Amino acid sequence: MTKLIVFDFDGTLGDTLELILKCNHETRRRMGAPEIPDSAIIATIGIPLRDGLRVMNPGVLEEDIPLWFRTYREVFAEYEPQMVPALFPGVKETLSALHSRGFILTVASSRETDSLKSFLERMGIAPYFDYVLGAEDVVNAKPNPEPVLKTLEQFGVIGPECLVVGDMPVDIQMGLGAGAVTCGVTFGNSSREALEAAGANYVIDSFDKLLSII
Repeated sequence: MTKLIVFDFDGTLGDTLELILKCNHETRRRMGAPEIPDSAIIATIGIPLRDGLRVMNPGVLEEDIPLWFRTYREVFAEYEPQMVPALFPGVKETLSALHSRGFILTVASSRETDSLKSFLERMGIAPYFDYVLGAEDVVNAKPNPEPVLKTLEQFGVIGPECLVVGDMPVDIQMGLGAGAVTCGVTFGNSSREALEAAGANYVIDSFDKLLSII
């Protein structure tokens, strides 16, 4: 019986793709780096920013990563006030229904904590969540199960009583590693095929379908 639901943020609750792409492309421009396709950026969604920068720049020197990181944060600070992510269809209504039915709702994201909490507030869904974990709140990020294990410990819940919902294979891997049930969503940044290949127990095409699987 599900007691606790852990949600990813980017691509699951909020449509942040345009913001992520713009920030990465502008960061590369300021760093004098060659353009890369959108698909190469999308492939890093779900992992911490520093790790994503390394993946997108395989030849970069480790001592240069802090400058990349600072530049991205400067770009993000410029774009973020103008680009509040839109909620995916049915998100607010479904969260309200789940909250009213007594489920513990939490977020586990590789986005920096301040950014994550700011978006949740500005999108009007922060009150639904009992616990929010960002990149700085764990030692080991997705696909490591630590974010889910830390959440389970916080509420005294065991893995099979937890549902992890996300749009990327790393979300599914994180949940399965913690012994949780997993649900992939196809309206974010990945595909049904990739989510099924990662081992998702459920794959849904609209957020409100959550109400029918728990």
